[in-house]
Amino acid sequence: MITAIIFVLVLSLLVFVHELGHFLTARRLGVKAEEFGFGFPPRLIGYYKDSSGKWRIIKGNKEVTAPGTIYSINALPLGGFVKIKGENGEVIDKDSFASQKLWRRAVILFAGVFMNIILAGVLFSIGFGIGLPASLDGAEITKNMKVSDRQARVVSVFKESPAAVAGIKAGDSILTISGQSVFKAEDIQNILKNSPELVEISYRRGGEEYQTKVQPSFNAEVGRAVLGVEISEIGTVRYPWYLAPWYGFKSAILMLVAIFVAFYQLVAGLFAGQGAGDAVGGPVKIAQMTGEAARFGFAYLINFIALLSLNLAVINILPLPALDGGRLLFLLIEKIKGSPVKKEAEAIVHTIGFWLLILLMILVTYKDIFR
Repeated sequence: MITAIIFVLVLSLLVFVHELGHFLTARRLGVKAEEFGFGFPPRLIGYYKDSSGKWRIIKGNKEVTAPGTIYSINALPLGGFVKIKGENGEVIDKDSFASQKLWRRAVILFAGVFMNIILAGVLFSIGFGIGLPASLDGAEITKNMKVSDRQARVVSVFKESPAAVAGIKAGDSILTISGQSVFKAEDIQNILKNSPELVEISYRRGGEEYQTKVQPSFNAEVGRAVLGVEISEIGTVRYPWYLAPWYGFKSAILMLVAIFVAFYQLVAGLFAGQGAGDAVGGPVKIAQMTGEAARFGFAYLINFIALLSLNLAVINILPLPALDGGRLLFLLIEKIKGSPVKKEAEAIVHTIGFWLLILLMILVTYKDIFR
């Protein structure tokens, strides 16, 4: 139940910030936002200013023609939505979306993605200010960087390896081997080189410490005894408050690029006949990972929310129907051909794309539950 509540709150934050970007940009460019709501309809209550400037209350889903924006609280607490005047081309008044120049429409559409990137930068900045878990593999420790809680985190465990047989899992932190402290992969290699026999391993999982005995196996390729795990040196990295925003937004941009690269590799692999495997997950997997991040601590949750925000930005900017990227693609076609695409044709494409996305989400969710 706690995992479900945290997941709903995280999802609401990401969607609300995305829609807030569309709303603020539309207002800034003189386009009327007919309604901006927290959560999804049906509407519970709404507020708006009448022509005399007085605030009025709307109860329920009653239709009201307001001179300004209706600010509403809705029944389904999952993010929010914004209803922009003429966003589907049905109204061509001066303050409607459809009557705006192409570049203005493009900016409004892109604003949601931009806000998700900004949110990630802000979260990383907060994280670096209070201490954010980060990989130290190959990292240069500068004088402004404060590193604490260094640990050897298990990134993956090879099937049927000594570590797998002993019950060690990805996400565990190896603390000691035969009483010797471990912080990175080289520490493990040095210990096993001197102690190729049965070793006692102390590790941490979810705040609890465990002990197990492991018999390393000899790997002929590397010429030494191994446990069968991939290790990453993890530490809590903290910067002074005046440097945290720089490193926070820098990390957001670098991670955004990494997500684009990973997505490209995933798609290329699919065309090459490789399955997606565990690389693709739906709401169930995301909820599970959100709960795991929350159990590790607040800093891990901030890190995970920032990554989700960047993933949402990447997905939305893809040129797929029903997404912001799909609508931007139609604007590009309009620019090339010199005239807008017929609204009926665009609506059909977006509707088909929407239902295909719903079908994909159902299939991925089934895969998550089955797993």
